[in-house]
Amino acid sequence: MADFSASGLGPLVLVNRQHPLRSGFSLALAAPDPGYPDILLEAQAAKMLAACIQAVGGAGRIVPVSGWRSHAEQQQIWDDTLDKEGPDFTTSYVAKPGCSEHETGLAIDLAEAAETIDFIRPHFPYDGVCGSFRKAAARYGFIERYRADKSALTGIAAEPWHFRYVGVPHALLMEQHGLCLEEYVERLKEHPMTCILENGRRARVSRHAADAGLPPAQGPRQVSADNLGGVIVTDWEVPQ
Repeated sequence: MADFSASGLGPLVLVNRQHPLRSGFSLALAAPDPGYPDILLEAQAAKMLAACIQAVGGAGRIVPVSGWRSHAEQQQIWDDTLDKEGPDFTTSYVAKPGCSEHETGLAIDLAEAAETIDFIRPHFPYDGVCGSFRKAAARYGFIERYRADKSALTGIAAEPWHFRYVGVPHALLMEQHGLCLEEYVERLKEHPMTCILENGRRARVSRHAADAGLPPAQGPRQVSADNLGGVIVTDWEVPQ
């Protein structure tokens, strides 16, 4: 499995106002929807997003609005929104440059297909095909990142259109326990968590200091940096 810890980036990297994105990482990017070749995501995230949309019959009905952004692009969006909408709106709906998940390539803004789509606040309702996507998202590794009841923790107002790839089993665990990413990382600091997947296999998730040695792997393992000085280790049990 993948080890992202050396690059400082991975599916569980926490990026917010308190924890800016570190420089010096590289990304393999891909377009999740060939109809929008300029809207990109990290390659695995793009693959899983396309699979989820296809599974719920959303092709052509759910469209990408904004995926990976360069630092310069995020700066331009911040400046333009600040100029047009003012500071209160901007700080509620636009992350500061360097503090945006979009710069990781792991975040995507989605919209229900329409003739006109608002770039900053696209319409992505809780019913219809968008609701079906939302219900299926965790099985494909995505979470609705900015929920209304978590705004005090995330620092961002409710954004029902913004989805973040964290991978499986993490999306499933966050959904099961009602956790946002900030809470999930804190919970893992306290104790490991275990998830039983749909195929019956068990995955164990634990957090360790980045400079500490890891226990020996007994099977497939993924290691992701968390941007808090630690790494999150996911171990899948070996089928008997």
